[in-house]
Amino acid sequence: MRLKKDGIYFKDAQGRVRILHGVNLSGATKVPYMPDGATHILDEERFFEHRNISFIGRPFPLEDADEHFRRLKSWGLDFLRFLVTWEAIEHAGPGIYDEAYLQYLEAVIDKAAEYDITIFIDFHQDVWSRFSGGDGAPGWTLEKVGFDMRHFKATGAAIVNQTYGNPFPRMIWASNYKKLASATMFTLFFGGNDYAPATKIDGQSAQDYLQGHYLNMMRTVAGRLKDKTNVLGYDLINEPSKGFIGVGKIDKMKWTFKSGDMPSPYQAMLLGAGYKQTVQRWHLGWFGFQRIGSTTIDPQGVRAWQEGVTPVWQENGVWNTNSAGQPVLLRPDHFTKANGKEISFTDDYMRPFINKAARALHDADPDAMSFVEFDAMDREDVPVWKPDVVEEEKIVYAPHWYPFILLMSKRYVSWVGLDALKSRPVFGRENKRFTYYTNLEYHLQVARNSFHGVPTVIGEIGIPYDLNNETGWRTGDWDPHIKAIDDYMYALEKNMLNYTLWNYTPANSNQWGDQWNGEDLSIFSYDQQTTPNDINSGGRALIAVVRPYARAIAGVPTEMHFDLEPGTFTFAFTHDASLPDDAVTEIFVPQLQYPHGFDVQVSDGEYDYNPDTQIMTYRHTDTRPQHSVVITAKGERDVYANNNPERNIWLPLAMLGGAAAMFLWFFGGDSDDE
Repeated sequence: MRLKKDGIYFKDAQGRVRILHGVNLSGATKVPYMPDGATHILDEERFFEHRNISFIGRPFPLEDADEHFRRLKSWGLDFLRFLVTWEAIEHAGPGIYDEAYLQYLEAVIDKAAEYDITIFIDFHQDVWSRFSGGDGAPGWTLEKVGFDMRHFKATGAAIVNQTYGNPFPRMIWASNYKKLASATMFTLFFGGNDYAPATKIDGQSAQDYLQGHYLNMMRTVAGRLKDKTNVLGYDLINEPSKGFIGVGKIDKMKWTFKSGDMPSPYQAMLLGAGYKQTVQRWHLGWFGFQRIGSTTIDPQGVRAWQEGVTPVWQENGVWNTNSAGQPVLLRPDHFTKANGKEISFTDDYMRPFINKAARALHDADPDAMSFVEFDAMDREDVPVWKPDVVEEEKIVYAPHWYPFILLMSKRYVSWVGLDALKSRPVFGRENKRFTYYTNLEYHLQVARNSFHGVPTVIGEIGIPYDLNNETGWRTGDWDPHIKAIDDYMYALEKNMLNYTLWNYTPANSNQWGDQWNGEDLSIFSYDQQTTPNDINSGGRALIAVVRPYARAIAGVPTEMHFDLEPGTFTFAFTHDASLPDDAVTEIFVPQLQYPHGFDVQVSDGEYDYNPDTQIMTYRHTDTRPQHSVVITAKGERDVYANNNPERNIWLPLAMLGGAAAMFLWFFGGDSDDE
């Protein structure tokens, strides 16, 4: 039986509150398995053969499923955000679904059920598609709009690892969100009816055509999986982007994330039409995003559009050429209004899409939950949720959260952090950890207030494992990673949040990371596996990842915390008298944390422990409303292998400078440079 939603909690068939801990599976699912689609493989001919591919084997070959599910179950990570891309399902052409892949998907889900692993499917994308520098949509979606993807490099329409080469600059892929290819596709997808009414695909508006195929793809997957009781629901779209919607003065460089060549929206449109442009160049360095000058991009007449196709934004009157054949900007504020009114992307485009997607999902699977998230880089407050048809009982709030400076800099310094809510730096490790707690608590408030009380799942949270110049796998010093993970785990546990870590990638390697754009965030790698028979071998900074937690509670949780260094777990809850007599509390107690055993102190009642499942069962009495469990480690613990102090003063000072620069970038408003 599927878990159910009850207010802000997930509950099982007995009515127990469930706290769900797990991972994203997997980062490599963004790219095809056959032929190998890893982004570092520089074979352009194979790359552009986008219809003849297969994602069977992502996240792993079916014959390897037992190994990975057994490992994840033993780590207490039995809640999976399972990545599926639109391209994996419909790559061969519009309406042509990969039946073999759908069969593979069903088989993997069935195998997960054998291990009592709960899943929610994530329809994943980054910057629209692999062909605009990310993943998600099939290549034919860009072709249907009129793009010629082979000319994206010459025109600066996207920066793509397969055509750029190696090494691929750190985190530069994110700049693609505001380049011509991705920004155009998202604008058409969400707002094509308002901003590109002249653009038609097979007789339909671009918006209706693209959304129609996306929703049919969702229906197809949900229809195939509707009887899988371990499938809780579906994340409707990963990290959606506004594209150009809401951007005014498009001849100015308005972007917040600035790395590499950064044309303004208008410059991007002209480059795509073959016009030479001088654009700003930026670099992500020690001190945040730094402008390092300008560069001239000359497509030499090459266009990002197919022969004979009028560029979309020229076709829709944003710009045109004069009598001398030179481009002229006609509507600099084209994307700020619709039908004469100021727009809100969330209210006018995102919410209607979510309701439409949720209705499509529930047509195929009426019991499925809809996991909802917004643009992870959007600083606009999430508004009060106003559903159209979709019942709120089927909504789950699933935002993403990363330690921002750590993610961008790939450097860990214990005493530097960012308070994203108050727009200020924080200093000192305990202050930083408390700030992480309050920043994550904000999302609980959104779920309670803006969504009127729904469960919250932090859909992505994690760290780069190539921190501090790859010290982990180069030298065996995982201490910075352990501390970084423990910092955000403290905040997750204090808020008693459900989460899925980013990520578990069996295809990870030290050299190429998660096989996608140089990212390396997997908690597991075969390159770290020294003892194949040891289920923990291959885990990275595992002592901070695999932690005790209350997974099923015969009541309402009030406190949960794990202190890593001494190995002390504290949990408390209030009794729920409405539960059946056989409802017990289950606590996952990993032997990895307690190699020498542990002591248990309970407020009342009795407990027992099954070392095979690593589950402690606690039966409280009914004589008191409050109950508590405290677990303490026996013997000495070796949490940090090196525990080296931060002796290099220049690194913390550089991090401090970088933090200050990023605060100014993130909270100082968009650049309005020429």
